[in-house]
Amino acid sequence: MASIDSKDVRKLVVACDAGMGSSVMLASQLRKQLKGTQVEVVHTPVNSIPEDADVIVSHVGLAARARVSAPGVVLVPFQIFIGDPAVTRLVTVLKNGGTIDG
Repeated sequence: MASIDSKDVRKLVVACDAGMGSSVMLASQLRKQLKGTQVEVVHTPVNSIPEDADVIVSHVGLAARARVSAPGVVLVPFQIFIGDPAVTRLVTVLKNGGTIDG
């Protein structure tokens, strides 16, 4: 399992599949929540995760594909697009400091 210190996170990727736009809403929400931090939030297809990604956020159904696409990068899987506890924890750690495991 990979881990990264919150102070080392520069790029957070919301990885999606062709869908209904829920992940776009999540990326927008994360941008607002992380405004004023050093973290850039980007939204990309799960098969095109950028090489400079520090943390990947993806639905549990896409987690295996995200791991293949970006091996060794911290992956935070979630089940619900808005208000998921895993995403809430991630935002808290990014704002307040700590280690992100995934």
